[in-house]
Amino acid sequence: MRIAALDLGSNSLHLLVVEARPDGTFQPLCQEKEMLRLGDVVTRAGRVTATALDGLLTTIARFVALAQANGAEEIVARATAALREADNGADVVDRIESLTGVRVEVISGVEEARLIFGAVRASVVIDGGPALCLDLGGGSLEVMVGDADGLQWATSVRLGVARLTSELISSDPVSNRDRRRLRQLITSVLSPVAMEVAAYGPKVLIGTSGTICDLAAMAAAASGSPVPQSVNQLTVTREQLEVVHEEVMRRNVAARRRMPGLDARRADLIPSGSMVLMTAMELNGLESLTVSDWALREGIVLDAIAGHDLADWSDDQREIRRSSVLNLCRRCAWDERHGRQVSRLALSLFDQLHDLHGLGPEDRELLGYGALLHDIGEHVAIEGHHKHTAYLIEHGRLRGFDPQEVAVLACLGRFHRRGEPKTSFAPFGERDASERDRITKLVAILRLADGLDRSHLGTVRRVHVGVGSRGEVTIGIEADGDADLQLWGVRRKRELFERVFGRAVVAAELPELPLVAADG
Repeated sequence: MRIAALDLGSNSLHLLVVEARPDGTFQPLCQEKEMLRLGDVVTRAGRVTATALDGLLTTIARFVALAQANGAEEIVARATAALREADNGADVVDRIESLTGVRVEVISGVEEARLIFGAVRASVVIDGGPALCLDLGGGSLEVMVGDADGLQWATSVRLGVARLTSELISSDPVSNRDRRRLRQLITSVLSPVAMEVAAYGPKVLIGTSGTICDLAAMAAAASGSPVPQSVNQLTVTREQLEVVHEEVMRRNVAARRRMPGLDARRADLIPSGSMVLMTAMELNGLESLTVSDWALREGIVLDAIAGHDLADWSDDQREIRRSSVLNLCRRCAWDERHGRQVSRLALSLFDQLHDLHGLGPEDRELLGYGALLHDIGEHVAIEGHHKHTAYLIEHGRLRGFDPQEVAVLACLGRFHRRGEPKTSFAPFGERDASERDRITKLVAILRLADGLDRSHLGTVRRVHVGVGSRGEVTIGIEADGDADLQLWGVRRKRELFERVFGRAVVAAELPELPLVAADG
């Protein structure tokens, strides 16, 4: 079924329309955002003014039209701090329903935290939890502690960036006086929260919302890394964030707008956001931040899906990654038999060649996923499909993968056909020499696996890898039916492997090839 989520936040309004699948996953169909800054209005006036209400109604009417145009069968709307605190919040909700037909539920800060954590848990792999999670909105900061099993504790405090900016920042750039006022207030509010959080012993910090995601992207850019297509699961250090924090505080609004990684529309709010984040990290003794680009709107969708008794696919944290890869494959109408066959053969080759390549379990996992994805570019065009594959992977919003891992998957897609991996392809060229060597080894193994299913018929049942009398890598094939095309595929795809590992590759159908165990 198709579900539309409306997130009426204090800073922005968000629309997300999805196709919910029977396995509990969903495919985004339409996304829209409008920065209305209701939190600013309510902070100053105590209510939603007539002008702000007109803008709100116009935006919601447009979002409803988009949802209906995308076939939404259900529209779920949730409102947060701004309408929670506005004197006329109840009247505004009634007016929205009267004019647009949308029933808006104004939720508590703790309910908001529950929905957000559900999205974070389905988007980011929480290893070695529990995790402290922060969602920094315009009107409030939601603070959560949880792990892969679920939310353990949550609270909401009035430290939203729009509120803090309106109440405490009166200079541009931010004066020392304003900095002291900001820090004192944030510290006074978060110190008792940090004492409660400490009882859970969080090991990692996860942040979400536009402000925190922008700060992470800015920290990556300031460190010389390219700003990734998706910041989901991007990790930056407190030291990197400190550098950005000082620049944000030193610059005026116009200069901040030019900082890489920052949405220019947040240039006036980012000092407050940075102060909240840095103070929270200090008080909780956490030295790195991982970000999730899923937040309340995705949490609303997941909650709606759960209400329809569809599968909860996010319980197994590692399954997030596999589900996300398979979701992208299906969106691209992949050749499932070929993709699964190449993945199976690639992992078998990886395992049997371990003493030769010396790569680790993380590399094995990425190879398996890269093999599943390697031909999805055919959804765009057969010609040059390797380039389309790389583009789709980079922009596919894969859940649970950090930007470096997405880059490796994109390289596997880009170079799985032929030729030498080229530094002109940014995800490859921006890696250091050791990383490029690692990726090239994975590409070489993937090419052999792809050659072993040249017919796309799944003919090869099993491969046996060993070393011949002259030191060559031997690949013995057990096949159902004629294996000539698969053997030709290996010969066609073996050149990179032979160059990288310095060994000839010989393939034959068993029992023609005498084998001994592979070694280094």
